[in-house]
Amino acid sequence: MSHSTTAAVAAPLLNERQAAAYLNQSVRTLQGWRLRGGGPRFVKISGRSVRYRIEDINAWIEGRIVANTSEIVGEPANDA
Repeated sequence: MSHSTTAAVAAPLLNERQAAAYLNQSVRTLQGWRLRGGGPRFVKISGRSVRYRIEDINAWIEGRIVANTSEIVGEPANDA
């Protein structure tokens, strides 16, 4: 009896330049977000190698969608 198995194929990891291009930002901006926090989650491979999963970038984008300029990401809307 043979069992057929299907291996899940992981999406490729993006390097800094690819992630920056995907977000239309500079590599320096991504580096700043990593340093200060607030950017998309990333994977630390080894040493200084950093990679981004596309699903983490997309989740970060989804979390930043606002309906109007009163909705500042990370801050409550002003009800005045």
